[in-house]
Amino acid sequence: MTRYWATAARLPDGFASDVLIASDERGAIAAVTVGVERPTDAVTLGTVVPGFANAHSHAFHRLLRGRTHDGSGDFWRWRTAMYEEARRLTPDRYRRVATAVFAEMAAAGYTSVGEFHYVHHRPDGSPYPRHDMENAIADAAEEVGIRLVLLDTCYLTGGIGRPLEGDQVRFGDGSAARWLDRWSAVRDALTARSSGLVTLGAAVHSVRAVPVEELAVVAGGLPQDVPLHVHLSEQPAENAESLSATGATPSRLLADAGLLSRRLSAVHATHLTDDDIALLGGAGATIVMCPTTEADLGDGIGPARRLADAGSPIAIGSDQNAVIDPFAEVRGLEYGERLASGSRGRFAPDELWRAGTRDGYVSLGLDGGEIRSGAWCDLVEIAADSVRTLGSDHEQLPYSATAADVTTVIVGGRSVASRDSDALAHLLGLSPTTAVPSTNG
Repeated sequence: MTRYWATAARLPDGFASDVLIASDERGAIAAVTVGVERPTDAVTLGTVVPGFANAHSHAFHRLLRGRTHDGSGDFWRWRTAMYEEARRLTPDRYRRVATAVFAEMAAAGYTSVGEFHYVHHRPDGSPYPRHDMENAIADAAEEVGIRLVLLDTCYLTGGIGRPLEGDQVRFGDGSAARWLDRWSAVRDALTARSSGLVTLGAAVHSVRAVPVEELAVVAGGLPQDVPLHVHLSEQPAENAESLSATGATPSRLLADAGLLSRRLSAVHATHLTDDDIALLGGAGATIVMCPTTEADLGDGIGPARRLADAGSPIAIGSDQNAVIDPFAEVRGLEYGERLASGSRGRFAPDELWRAGTRDGYVSLGLDGGEIRSGAWCDLVEIAADSVRTLGSDHEQLPYSATAADVTTVIVGGRSVASRDSDALAHLLGLSPTTAVPSTNG
């Protein structure tokens, strides 16, 4: 058992002083005690908050950072460059990229990540013999020490009524039934791992990539306790295509297929009708907003406040990983609302903390994101006296802190990153400038 003593810690009902947190042999929190003097055998920390959950990541998109921001264009132009990187991925390259990206996430304060994974097969569509790509991502998470939910993705078509083409071919399994078979085999392979850090979730890429009849197969075949994610209405073109082909919005298609429920997380949900918002909120589906990506790609500002008011929990994700900073995401959530509405305080600080921590963990099917007995002992220490945070009310740190203010990161009761070490160089034996493989190798 490891014990941590914090001068201040954010508990489910707010910040408390002089908090002792004990973790058990499984890496869960065994006890939380408030108002105690520091024990001599406890690890001393300053301001501590629950670990942040990155509920939506595409690790290999990190390869595009700093290379796709000039000129004009939109999401679809960016996607062409992304497909070029997907074509270059091999299991070894994917492992190296994911290790570097997960290490950056851990150093930024993310203690768990949902990796939305669809590069399953070789470029010609033939399978790897032993789930090589999935195991490469799992290897990366275990090397870093971050908690991973691998969201293995069903991706069958290149658009409504169009087959997979070119670089998309390696994403597909042919049918939802065949995807379910492979998903079950991947679950067996990951279950054999002993770290306890890796679990398998699931995703439907989008209604563009999974036909209506196959959505129902997923709904009927996927175990009900498995978290399910989906890209939803990120672009107006997706809505227009869905309405033209089916007469229904993507949200309505998911509802008709039986996929709308509390276990579903809809990513982006940017361009929604009033009926869509009512459907998602009524089902209690989580909405995963990715403000830095949505801004970078020009996606638009989603109706986060209206969705939350309708009954949908809000979580955050780094998506394309052009920015890896949980504070930037939760702050972007509020700032997007301010820009769209012209008023401040659209989300209270408590709501921003929950979006970054607890509700992200729930989205990934994990018991964590809170400092309480029974939850995973995933903790983040924040420097409350940096040039950015000095003078901040603890509850309002989401408005002033950045990833640079993260000083210690603990996953499962074990320290995995600290300010005293360069996480990427320490973990990979590479300099920060070479930690992510270059475009050419």
